[in-house]
Amino acid sequence: MATAGKVIKCRAAVAWEPNKPLVIEEIEVAPPQANEVRIKIVATGVCHTDLYHLFEGMHKDGFPAVLGHEGAGIVESVGPGVTEFQPGDKVIPLFVSQCRECRFCKNPKTNQCEKGWASGRHDMMAPADSRFTCKGKKVLQFMGTSTFSQYTVMNQIAIAKIDPAAPLDKVCLLGCGICTGYGAAVNTAKVEPGSTCAVFGLGAVGLAAVMGCKSAGAKRIFAVDINPDKFGKAKVFGATDFVNPKDHDKPISQVLAEMTNGGVDYSLECVGNVTVMRSALESCVKGWGVSVLVGWTDLYDVATRPIQLIAGRTWKGSLFGGETWLFVIFDWLSVSLVWILPNMNWGCGCVRVQMQISLCIHTTDECINKLFVKTLKDE
Repeated sequence: MATAGKVIKCRAAVAWEPNKPLVIEEIEVAPPQANEVRIKIVATGVCHTDLYHLFEGMHKDGFPAVLGHEGAGIVESVGPGVTEFQPGDKVIPLFVSQCRECRFCKNPKTNQCEKGWASGRHDMMAPADSRFTCKGKKVLQFMGTSTFSQYTVMNQIAIAKIDPAAPLDKVCLLGCGICTGYGAAVNTAKVEPGSTCAVFGLGAVGLAAVMGCKSAGAKRIFAVDINPDKFGKAKVFGATDFVNPKDHDKPISQVLAEMTNGGVDYSLECVGNVTVMRSALESCVKGWGVSVLVGWTDLYDVATRPIQLIAGRTWKGSLFGGETWLFVIFDWLSVSLVWILPNMNWGCGCVRVQMQISLCIHTTDECINKLFVKTLKDE
């Protein structure tokens, strides 16, 4: 291609400092080095984890940066040593890599990897590994992906090739939310047929968790959220019961215990709130209840009374659905409703106030500042 081996100038949403709006800038994206792939990002989702870094995590050494980790695109060029990808391939960037060689990759108990971005620190690649510059300054890459840019450069061990017919503005949601929630239910919790489940938080991840519980054969699926407007969509995904904690004058764990003769078999916390994490655990039945932490946060400690665990409950965590999605053939879901929103910062605000939407932005020059709000097709 004409751009192969050359620096590409493109537009990106740059986070210059904590707790400030993103700024659309022209950045320079260097060519891929050994084992790297440069990808033209066609569409990207907006995830709460992006906003966590911008508004809550506030690690001052993590700026300036290009956020975004839920995208899809087309391979523009490849560096030396790349054997599995070629220009024109449709791909999904993955924030969890698979080198296939380290002790984690070889252990079927986990989907984590020693050679990915997370082996150093929890959010940013090392400055030396970033291929972005803006106004003469190095710009960091977020979670090894940085999909809030029209082009990004990634190691080939963190990219999944997908069906050439897949619509990129839909499958980009598989880069995080859908796989994270669905996999947490199916792979991490290992929901069993006939069981009872409770999903706390009904954003994209929570709805995917509801879908995973249904797919696994759960008999009752409690959708728990303080926004009752989300219950209709949760029903579409398979929820059978709906609980708004604000409607009760007792702890939600007690409410669920009374509705299920002692507690649910499985609970999934999809909010990223340590108080909700505790409630999710204590909503599980003693003896065998399993609670999975799915929502992202590291600002606060999470705690419960030891008797909750001594009584036989299990507390687990799940990263990207606990599955090596690099080796999974992605199926894609239809999207029926598209709303055009004013700009990326407006969309970030929507996620902050927990509107029931999944957000996707097309990264063409014409659409870099427009978000597409998506809901999955009603059955």
